[in-house]
Amino acid sequence: MDIKTSEQSGVKVVAVSGEVDLSTSPQVRDALLDCILGGSSVVVDLSQVAYIDSSGVASLVEAFQNAKSRGLGFALANVGETPLRVLQLARLDQVFVIHDAVDDAVSALS
Repeated sequence: MDIKTSEQSGVKVVAVSGEVDLSTSPQVRDALLDCILGGSSVVVDLSQVAYIDSSGVASLVEAFQNAKSRGLGFALANVGETPLRVLQLARLDQVFVIHDAVDDAVSALS
């Protein structure tokens, strides 16, 4: 798994690749919370994530709740078929703002 953080129009873009599971989700959580605690809205680019388990979903939910409590934006972008199915099963596709492209998500949050 790899995590790359960049900035576009004042919004942090956290690009995650690989599998997000029990062993890697703490790294995703830390990367997301670092951005949020630093005062930035966040777009999570999941285009390179092939698999996400419940611990990975929990990291996304925690980051979303932290962003919301601080009045910051939080969105997912480029969610692939398998991760989207996991989010749909948990009905989190109704909770998260999901965009087809990172640029769309950044525009919505900036």
